[in-house]
Amino acid sequence: MTAKANAFDVGDYVVYPKHGVGRVIELQSQEIAGMQLELYVLRFEKERMTLRVPLNKVESIGMRKLSSDKTLRESMDVLKSKPKVKRTMWSRRAQEYEAKINSGDLVSIAEVTRDLFRADDQPEQSYSERQIFEAASSRLARELAAMEKTDEPAALAKILEILNEYAPKYYEQPAA
Repeated sequence: MTAKANAFDVGDYVVYPKHGVGRVIELQSQEIAGMQLELYVLRFEKERMTLRVPLNKVESIGMRKLSSDKTLRESMDVLKSKPKVKRTMWSRRAQEYEAKINSGDLVSIAEVTRDLFRADDQPEQSYSERQIFEAASSRLARELAAMEKTDEPAALAKILEILNEYAPKYYEQPAA
């Protein structure tokens, strides 16, 4: 087994692209279909889910350590930037947003969060927009919380504070 394969230790927080932030709780060796497999056992507290990931699949599925401080700063800067709302059909945009969330890339997730954010004084979101916004902001908050050693509600409050501070200046100003 290569040294790179054991890139994660028990207790490490990791990002599994389709599920977000989990914690390595165990390294297991199991025999499956006559083959000996080395597995990371991941625990996702929010979903109350345990996942076993073969060491040889870690790279192909995109499992990674928490983002760097530089990536975190970049994603927070994205939240402060102007939202980019394409004028394509919602179903197409929704697919693009879902793909960005499931990529596990923190900056892409921040883009979705920023683009779908609505302040209290803005028009109501559709149910599906709200669902995707909540999925993106929750994913972003969980990684931020793990990096800053806080909890998800505190991290989400920080994200919403940034959005509420910066988003209003991008709203269209009504003509006088």
